[in-house]
Amino acid sequence: MNQRQILQAMSGLMAGMFVAILAGTVVSNALPTIIADLGASQSSYTWVVTAELLAMTATVPLWGKLSDLFNKKLLLQLSLLMFVIGSLLAGFSHDTTLLIFSRVVQGIGAGGLTALAQVVMAAIIPPRELGKYSGIFGAVFAVGTVAGPLIGGVLVDTDWLGWRWCFFIGVPFALLAIFLLQRTLKLPTVKREVKIDWLGAFLIVAAVCALLIWVSLAGNQFDWASWQTAALVAGGVVLLALAVLVEARTAEPVIPLDIFRNRTVTLTTVASLLVGVAMFGGTVFLSQYFQVSLGKSPTIAGLMSLPMILGLLVSSTVAGQLISRTGKWKGYLVAGAVIMTAGLALLSLIDADTHFGLLSLYMAVLGIGVGMLMQNLVLAAQNDVPAAELGAATSVLSFFRSMGGTIGTSVLGAILANRVATEMTKGLEKAGAAGAAEGGSGGGHGAVPDMSTLPAPMREIVEHAYGVATADLFLVATPFALLALVAVVFIKEKPLKTTSGMERLAEEAGEAPGAGISVPAQRSGDAPSKADSGPASPVA
Repeated sequence: MNQRQILQAMSGLMAGMFVAILAGTVVSNALPTIIADLGASQSSYTWVVTAELLAMTATVPLWGKLSDLFNKKLLLQLSLLMFVIGSLLAGFSHDTTLLIFSRVVQGIGAGGLTALAQVVMAAIIPPRELGKYSGIFGAVFAVGTVAGPLIGGVLVDTDWLGWRWCFFIGVPFALLAIFLLQRTLKLPTVKREVKIDWLGAFLIVAAVCALLIWVSLAGNQFDWASWQTAALVAGGVVLLALAVLVEARTAEPVIPLDIFRNRTVTLTTVASLLVGVAMFGGTVFLSQYFQVSLGKSPTIAGLMSLPMILGLLVSSTVAGQLISRTGKWKGYLVAGAVIMTAGLALLSLIDADTHFGLLSLYMAVLGIGVGMLMQNLVLAAQNDVPAAELGAATSVLSFFRSMGGTIGTSVLGAILANRVATEMTKGLEKAGAAGAAEGGSGGGHGAVPDMSTLPAPMREIVEHAYGVATADLFLVATPFALLALVAVVFIKEKPLKTTSGMERLAEEAGEAPGAGISVPAQRSGDAPSKADSGPASPVA
């Protein structure tokens, strides 16, 4: 594929990636309205979020493995189709049972999009050129993550649209992505004998679901120290141990365990998990902080996230361009981890009275750090694995990042609930209204309190409680970012390859030795050679 064809295909990939991210974020500001409209319980509130996260996280490795066995284009279109079906079912839901089921279907489709978009990129673009495209993808990821709540808030606040459009809005993008990929993406099918490890796939999904259900519901539906915790943790660990045994012995494992012998893959996986905990676990509660502690509407709360979007957008794009130009990437990983840690530490200083200018600066710092780090971890891993394992390596990183986000959101959410309850009790006791503490602590259990219905003294207590509790979340998230920095420091920088995944696959299979090899990546500052620009010096 030439430059023009790659850019055309990228448009379809970016549309697909955008709807995958949007699925998980657009409902955050709309959930209280959705649950109230459907007359559902607090447990349903939790499951509408958890169902999509579970399905997406658990299926990412499966999609990644399938991409190493079957046609990547067909799988990508199938995942988009599943997303469309899930979105339509969610939008037309009239009870929470159908809504939760539709979120599972959405999550399976989103899992495919999350894994396959980056796998396809690595298949058609050499790692040396991948930096500039990864920067664009990182920007799309950022916009979908942070702009989702803004879009959801606007839809809920618009009378002639409503919450159902939080699900419908992704359908046109998904259909457009299917059409663009059909027209522009040219990927050959690599035919080989296929053996799907169904037992390993079942054990991995079951183990991940058990552990994620535990971290999602513990501290909310049941205590951290309870028989439910013991059963879910023990079941998850046993299933995980069985999965490792099966994966070690099967011919075509879902997650090839030998890829973890690769130092780069292992360290980028650890860093991705920690970035997921730090970034998602901290930032997911910012919208709630804007609405409750600062008293903003859902729409304004979404707009207040723009400094983070812009920071991530600029740093991701600029870092990607510089990496493609110079071939050097480790410095951006280290700098990104340092800046992300600093951004989280600065956000731990906020409270209910923090000026928006200062808050914007802190969010921009965090966005810049995440933009330099997150997407380039995938680039480092893809550059250091055989082409036949690109799908598995990419999906492993996406899987651990999603799992880190789920764990971070759940654990930090429980910390938030406990801290809000404690601060509100203190505030009520100071105000001489200790007896009202029980009635005022409901906001700490997932639902955002309706600030417009509270009397002024009570509103001040709630605002202060959420301000203090949100700052604590960022303080807890900061050490995870610091650990990600440690992992990144130990990654060894290697020259970026100058052939695409499909070309490397052909070379590794011995079909076209030396074909498509271009100038070595060490020549800093040179423009990368196109795959179709003629042969250069063969590299062993």
